[in-house]
Amino acid sequence: MSRETIFQASLEFFLEPLREFFDDDAVTEIMVNGYNEIYVERHGKLYESDARFPSDDALLTAVHNIAQYVGREIDADRPILDARLPDGSRVHAVIPPSARRGTYLTIRRFKRDIFGLDDFIRLGSINAAAKEFLELCVKLRKNIIVSGGTGTGKTTFLNALSMAVPEEERIVVIEDSSELKLNQKHTLYLEAQQQDAYGRGGLSIRQLFVASLRMRPDRIIVGEVRRGEALDMVQSMISGHSGSMTTVHANTAADALVRLETLSLMSDVEIPVYVARAQVASAIHLIVQLTRYAEDGSRKVSRITEACGLDPQNQYRFRDLFVTRLSGRTDDGNLIASLEPTGQKPTFAAEAREHGLEGRVRESAGLWE
Repeated sequence: MSRETIFQASLEFFLEPLREFFDDDAVTEIMVNGYNEIYVERHGKLYESDARFPSDDALLTAVHNIAQYVGREIDADRPILDARLPDGSRVHAVIPPSARRGTYLTIRRFKRDIFGLDDFIRLGSINAAAKEFLELCVKLRKNIIVSGGTGTGKTTFLNALSMAVPEEERIVVIEDSSELKLNQKHTLYLEAQQQDAYGRGGLSIRQLFVASLRMRPDRIIVGEVRRGEALDMVQSMISGHSGSMTTVHANTAADALVRLETLSLMSDVEIPVYVARAQVASAIHLIVQLTRYAEDGSRKVSRITEACGLDPQNQYRFRDLFVTRLSGRTDDGNLIASLEPTGQKPTFAAEAREHGLEGRVRESAGLWE
């Protein structure tokens, strides 16, 4: 019996109170607010469940077991855990004394029914023209930010978008906790590591990013930028490593670039604000904005926006290429939405022809020369 099989069986035993939710494909998130209070998200809406752990010790043991599975530790000195389950689901845990009501455990389910952008068409999150346009942008090595709030599906969309990366490329994926699973064979995965109790052995996203530049990557994909590694990523984008992709927490395209700018300033390299802004403006080509609509819990691509550098006042300039229009509700209360082209072409509209990709242009012909 392999180590993986043993841990799988162990996790299933300790997480038994949550089994019904793992078997329910409609559940996208499991939120444990202490051993006797469990909420779930179904179709974008929260529901309180009747499930319970036997005791707080039972819940804490389950969290320690998850930590052991990913080779990390969680204790009073390091009370926060970011990890993953064998099926790819993302785990976040906080234990006392930082968690005042007991152990908190949040599990973001790995969606098995979403593999590529065609699946987002099936779910009504995107249309054929936008799908084709984004795939061509990936092949044209545009630097793309997937932006959105918590729970909008940024990582899932990034994974689907990566399907457009040519098979012959060497890809390096960097994450805090491994979630992305690319189809391309020549893919290397790097995962950040926590320090031990003595401050030894830690590896940050930033350290991994610097290391990845020496691995001869054709393309670098960062699961999410959260800290000073944004500066290294931005500088690599403008110095030969085009075609990079990442996600960022932001509610608009403008907020996404401002956040990247702010994160770049958090680096230990001191640079003026105007330099950080100029580098972000030069590096990012496209922002895909995801939105979760509270009215029906649906998640959709709400905008696809080109970043067009800086204006004379040193402010970011944008060009919306696709915008979602809401036109009502269905009889069962779901929003009727359509992601429509705005009629504007990107500044790189001639590049599909210049790179010999005009034969791939069908649905998105109005955006290319």
